[in-house]
Amino acid sequence: MKLHSGARIAVAGAGAFGSALALRLARAGFKLTVFDPAAPGDNASGVAAGMLAPVSEALFDPASRGHLSIMRRARDLWPAFADDLGITLARAGVRFEGSDAWRGQVGERLAALGLPDADATAEDWRIEARPALASMRAAAQAAGARFEAGTVEAFAPGVLTLADGRVEAFDALVLATGPGARAGRLAPETQALAPIKGQILRVSAETGDMVVRGEGVYLAPGEGLAIGATMETGRDDLAPDASATQGLRAAAWALRPELDLDAAKVEVGVRVTTPDGLPLVGWSRAPGVLLAVGARRNGWLFAPLVADMVAAYLNGDNPGPDAVVMDARRFEKSES
Repeated sequence: MKLHSGARIAVAGAGAFGSALALRLARAGFKLTVFDPAAPGDNASGVAAGMLAPVSEALFDPASRGHLSIMRRARDLWPAFADDLGITLARAGVRFEGSDAWRGQVGERLAALGLPDADATAEDWRIEARPALASMRAAAQAAGARFEAGTVEAFAPGVLTLADGRVEAFDALVLATGPGARAGRLAPETQALAPIKGQILRVSAETGDMVVRGEGVYLAPGEGLAIGATMETGRDDLAPDASATQGLRAAAWALRPELDLDAAKVEVGVRVTTPDGLPLVGWSRAPGVLLAVGARRNGWLFAPLVADMVAAYLNGDNPGPDAVVMDARRFEKSES
């Protein structure tokens, strides 16, 4: 399916993917409207620590261990993307701290990835999530995109229906939402998605410029120290859960006993993941629906890459070397 410049495109979701898409597509000449029921930044992308961390993800998330190359390619799009928007890209890197036994395990995993055993890596970067969302939104609006409060309820080519009953005319829908996408109502491929609840602690503390990775925890500097994050597969509620964050607190205290975690603020977000940890990107079986969803905890990392791929799909161009592994219909094919 190829759409002409000026085609009316709706995007469901204003997180990292939806905001990056809005900017890319508005600049490409599409008439772009983003629908999201939440306030700006009030989503999993806003809660996130803003990690652009291919090495750490490959080391510590089993679902990402085979994806180091694609995650590096995604990260390498960030310097130009951030510079264009005035987003500060923190490139101090990550330091690994922990017991000798744990560091030994990290060394073995580094070796398995073809990386040297070291106490730190400069390959992993980060951004401040909410300011980055605001920058993308402002740039997208400057390029002509509109952002509206609303939840997409149904879509057929030419007609989009919102949950409040409004009906608007659009030529295509890009689905870039989180847990609300899972039911398959807008695209059958989303039934492969599973929710992951994540809780993060924020506290006022100074720990230097580098992210610190320990056993079961990270400490990320920035606008307050971010301590994260739980990964509660199968849960999609936003209620803080002290029992789930006890492990985070213990792991953080093991690294930095001086932290006053009794004063920590708890923030909660829900992401969605595919079975293989890579997002669904491409045309759905549902007519006129294009998917950009399911990035696990790498929404920020993949945002510029996925935005470029979606623009290519809409323009009828080659979406690039990662289209096969991110194919939106790959799980249907594997089950057939």
